[in-house]
Amino acid sequence: MLKNKTKDATLRFPKGFLWGTATAAHQVEGNNINSDWWQYEEQGKILYRSGRACDSYNRFKDDHDLIEKMNNNVYRLSIEWARIEPEKGKFDHEAMKHYVEVLSDLKKREIKVMLTLHHFSSPTWIAALGGWANHFVAIYYFRRYAKFVLENVGGLVDFWVTINEPGVYTDQGYDKGIWPPMQVNYWKAFLCYVNMAFAHRLVYRLIHKKIRNAQVGLAMNVMSFASYRKHKLMELLFVHFADRFVNHSFYDLTKHKHDFLGINYYFRVRLKQKGHSLVPEVEDVTEGERELSDVGWLIYPHGLYDVLMDLADFKEPIYITENGIAAEDDTKREKFIVNHLAEIYHAIKGGVDVRGYFHWSLLDNFEWEKGFSPKFGLASVDHKTFERKLKPSGILYGEIAKNNCIAEELVKKYQ
Repeated sequence: MLKNKTKDATLRFPKGFLWGTATAAHQVEGNNINSDWWQYEEQGKILYRSGRACDSYNRFKDDHDLIEKMNNNVYRLSIEWARIEPEKGKFDHEAMKHYVEVLSDLKKREIKVMLTLHHFSSPTWIAALGGWANHFVAIYYFRRYAKFVLENVGGLVDFWVTINEPGVYTDQGYDKGIWPPMQVNYWKAFLCYVNMAFAHRLVYRLIHKKIRNAQVGLAMNVMSFASYRKHKLMELLFVHFADRFVNHSFYDLTKHKHDFLGINYYFRVRLKQKGHSLVPEVEDVTEGERELSDVGWLIYPHGLYDVLMDLADFKEPIYITENGIAAEDDTKREKFIVNHLAEIYHAIKGGVDVRGYFHWSLLDNFEWEKGFSPKFGLASVDHKTFERKLKPSGILYGEIAKNNCIAEELVKKYQ
């Protein structure tokens, strides 16, 4: 009698899949004194101060050591405009030389570079001109800054991200008013969003003019939306329009001007109608027994599969440019990693061209208006000595990257 063969549950990723982590300059470098964020911190408008952050400006080689230990073959980092052009029209060549050293060190280690040109923070002089709500900032100053960076580090960069999360930047800065410039002005929010799209298109053309076969994209925060009640027409319409605006609108504004889609995914949102209001209300996930991160975000791995299948319609290569969890309990992070990577695997099997994954974040860093409390890192940082130490989740992620698969025992442990 023939014995039934047990199916191997190991999830194997395509050959050449990129495994990496992501950071942002202001969150890890420290002493970003010429930026609008630093200015607002010093003025007390933001409750927490970044200070030396993770001191990555001086300890970047320690960060790169961690990347190597995790067998990563790519790293997403940002370059700080406020350091490179601290005063209008005056470029700091020493700061640029520093970034050349950072990127060169990655190249020596055979680690690919995904470089972000703008990750939330701007020079104070840009803020004084009205920031991204000023069209001239988008069409002239940002392009000029990008041109200077391109001329100095172009050969060291494998992937370019022009702007990180324009939707989040617009919402936090101009809709909610809790990030610089801390304004509640919907007209300026609209201008900011459109100007960022315009700037991306300009810089996309600039990079492609200088570098043959350049890979240029942007990183968008996307969400998985669901209705509170499955058969309520108004709530289904809320979901449709939220998806079109949040997940699609910026890609639509920059259509044919990206070589890949960068998506940042963290949580799902359920929308419901309150009374007869035409404005949707976000479900309070704390009302039920839900698995939440330490910052109250709903953990919903299958949502990543949903958005990947949805965005596959653009027929562009996709990189998960951010995905992570704020968790003091590192075992939650281990489970988060395995379950979200499993959803990516299934999306790939479903025909989505996903080519890489960047976990947020490499380090426990300065988490904007939330300070240092949320722990997103695969490595902890002693903010007195700045010693880095890989967490068990970092070791687990390193094994997955090394083997280019999620081992059967991990799949079974966390399913």
